[in-house]
Amino acid sequence: MNKLYLKGVLLTVLGASCWGLSGSMGQYLFTVQKMDSRWLVPIRLGLAGVILLVYSFIKNRKEVMLPWANLKSSIIMLLYGLIGVSFCQFFYFLTIELSSAAVGTILQDLAPVFILIFTCVIGKRFPKVTEIGSIAMALIGVFLITTHGNIKTMSISSMALITGIISGICVAIYNILAPKLSHIKVIIIQGWSFLLGGVLGALIFKIWEIKYVPNLYGLFGIVFVIVVGNVLAFNLYISGVQKIGPDKASLYSFAEPITATVISTTMLHSKFTLYDVAGFIMIFAMLWLITLDAKKEKSIQK
Repeated sequence: MNKLYLKGVLLTVLGASCWGLSGSMGQYLFTVQKMDSRWLVPIRLGLAGVILLVYSFIKNRKEVMLPWANLKSSIIMLLYGLIGVSFCQFFYFLTIELSSAAVGTILQDLAPVFILIFTCVIGKRFPKVTEIGSIAMALIGVFLITTHGNIKTMSISSMALITGIISGICVAIYNILAPKLSHIKVIIIQGWSFLLGGVLGALIFKIWEIKYVPNLYGLFGIVFVIVVGNVLAFNLYISGVQKIGPDKASLYSFAEPITATVISTTMLHSKFTLYDVAGFIMIFAMLWLITLDAKKEKSIQK
């Protein structure tokens, strides 16, 4: 393992772990500090966007407006930033508010299934046997996590399941659109994405009408999810992806649900049963199978 690859692995794991930590902090803010995701997410996105764009303006002043250079780039930026990144953040935190950080992160990890379905539709082909197997694993995993083996009962609310799946779809969207903005620095793209999401969220949810005043712990939590969950997580993870590739990065991104689950279970006292363990294993197996299949396809093309 060369130094560049090792650095990429470390950055990917750190980035994914930051997401897991941020998700757990979000669960604390919702359950203990009684924050509303409609209030927290726009503030989180908006402030993170301001931080990244101010930094980008200081370091790369001439490139800050590149996403808006032409109509095509502007449309892609809006789709990527709003429907992809920002909607993903909102539905991810809403899922945590409705269930737990562990459930929110694992449902978000269904994104590769949606990318796979999109690839098959665009390529006008049927899924391969391994792809069908990975989709089946994902469905079984979600079934075990949401029902704990009993189809007549739901261990999480149906709304949490829906919002978690939507967050996974949004992750798929920004992964599919990201290559179309590869000529622009990641920090600039993320800065605009967060700022757009923060402004739109604030307007939609009218956060000024939500009467909430955080205490000192709440303020610390807000700063934590902004710095660790947005500024650090995205930039560390994407930097790692650039060094080792998205297929390998998806394996190391397991650090996110593992981190969130450990903290959610040990510190926030969320229930985590054997059914949840089995469900997580099935979804991890799905990610591994998709990654393995992608590696084989690349080797054949070479």
